[in-house]
Amino acid sequence: MQIVIIGSGNVAYHMAKSFTLNGISLAQIFGRNEKELNKISEELHIPYSAEQLKDADLYIICVSDTSVEEVSKLITQKNCLVAHTSGSLPKEILAGDYRKASFYPLQTFSKSKDLEYGKIPFFIEAENEEDKKILFKIASEISENVMESSHEKRKYIHLTAVFACNFVNHLFSRAKEISDSQEIPFEYFLPLIDETVQKIHEIEPKMAQTGPAVRNDKRVLQLHEQLLQDESLEIYKTMNHSIQKMYEL
Repeated sequence: MQIVIIGSGNVAYHMAKSFTLNGISLAQIFGRNEKELNKISEELHIPYSAEQLKDADLYIICVSDTSVEEVSKLITQKNCLVAHTSGSLPKEILAGDYRKASFYPLQTFSKSKDLEYGKIPFFIEAENEEDKKILFKIASEISENVMESSHEKRKYIHLTAVFACNFVNHLFSRAKEISDSQEIPFEYFLPLIDETVQKIHEIEPKMAQTGPAVRNDKRVLQLHEQLLQDESLEIYKTMNHSIQKMYEL
């Protein structure tokens, strides 16, 4: 099977790397950023092009959500399967006369960070059973966790991921701003962060909650509010309100 990955960003890089490491041959990686394509090609030994899209049996589109529809128009073959990797878009966003699918890896991707691909969940959706089997087979060669998911379910998977990843990372950034303002090395907080994450591998997040809000410690809550201002103060109040509402305090 001839497989082409379209894109040159974080997702495209890791999809190409996960395929290559698991012995899945790629005919080409295609995109508009020739400099990044060249880097990926040199590392993974995959042919690349920023001009000519190669004919293939399967195209996997790894671009931003806002670009998926336009990029999908570049594929003019009719007898091929095309899948995007978006968590929020329906497969119908693909704008060509070909078989359509989604191939969604649930992970946060950065080119500078190695990943354990075998632990990344993949969510598959296709128009027919045969295409579903094709994508399941490919994903199963990479990961131990491959599931079918409708677009409706995938929207909630993506929403959950935003809460569990994007929002949490933003709180890390805000926390670092506070520690930096007082010249406290942020590295001192990494054991606390690691323990917090490790804890929810063993118990329910709701059962793991600690801190002044769940204890309804008004003195500490008021003290913290006096130390904050602007957006961080609003975040602090909103988070504490949400915690206390969850625990009916």
